[in-house]
Amino acid sequence: MPQNPKIIISGGGTGGHIFPAIAIANALKAKNPQCEILFVGALGRMEMEKVPAAGYKIEGLNIAGLQRSLSPKNLSFPFKVVGSLLQARKIINEFKPDVAVGVGGYASGPLLFVASLMGIPSLIQEQNSFGGITNKILGKKAKKICVAYSGMEKFFPKESILLTGNPVRQDILNLTGKKEIGIEKFGLNTYKPTLLVVGGSLGAKTINESLYEGLDRLEVAGIQVIWQTGKLFYEKAKSKANENVNVFDFIKEMDLAYSVADLVVSRAGASSISELCIVAKPTILVPSPNVSEDHQTHNALALTTKQAALLVKDSDAKQTLVDTAIRLAKDSAKMNLLSENIAKLALPNSAGIIAEEVLKLIKK
Repeated sequence: MPQNPKIIISGGGTGGHIFPAIAIANALKAKNPQCEILFVGALGRMEMEKVPAAGYKIEGLNIAGLQRSLSPKNLSFPFKVVGSLLQARKIINEFKPDVAVGVGGYASGPLLFVASLMGIPSLIQEQNSFGGITNKILGKKAKKICVAYSGMEKFFPKESILLTGNPVRQDILNLTGKKEIGIEKFGLNTYKPTLLVVGGSLGAKTINESLYEGLDRLEVAGIQVIWQTGKLFYEKAKSKANENVNVFDFIKEMDLAYSVADLVVSRAGASSISELCIVAKPTILVPSPNVSEDHQTHNALALTTKQAALLVKDSDAKQTLVDTAIRLAKDSAKMNLLSENIAKLALPNSAGIIAEEVLKLIKK
């Protein structure tokens, strides 16, 4: 292995891709402090802000996804793909990586495709229970495919697959002793159950609207709320804030939020589910219908079939979500069952295992 191994990590778009990518980078640095790491993201996406804040360099590709609806933006898509391939080649030629890691997101495709053409070994981290189109294509050339769910040989070459789970933020791996700090931070009543509502780092319109309409019922039921709205809904939600309702556009200290939560409402993104398994909280999942291949529903079903979470369809959320949360909060036996079953699915050392696989590829 070179003394200063060079590793490119590509992908992003949402916190669900960015936080695992940063966790892998941190694990690589812990195993070999001499590692040189460069991130490659998509210009204008949140990785361009979050990655430098975590202390890593990042280059941006001018790439975006295809719009599902008929949109003029799709006309520029082929030009952006070609341009991003040329940009990726330039970045690789200048940085000269020993290995390329893809975590999903717009930038991951062009970067790993070019890396494979240039003979650079690659590792893919597939977060979902349903292999995405880009990763299925890249998986044919990848040396290793790290997955979070069993049965992924439907999508990838069996000999390349390793079950690792999804990396999560390090601060949530141990919540011991944090509840008291969380209660003080959020100003909570220790005698009331706490509902944590998160729609991912960008927010979730249906979850937000459902909660907004049902806050009075939650208050009558004696349930207090910590609510991450995302930026778009924050101003509207802020008007409902009171001693029982804590409203945030983004919660930085998620370890404290999880530590005080008695139950959680969440989208079913892969990264969110991995965190929920580790913190072992009774959870209601509301899969987003606005994602490719409906992978959030597949993720949610992987839990609900094991009685490890409840599922509320996005289309039913406004009618049933708040009432489902109230019923669950009052059913301690169901809460305990969900908590026990979701804990069985936790894979806590994912980042370390993936980092080890990355370094093995360099040795080869």
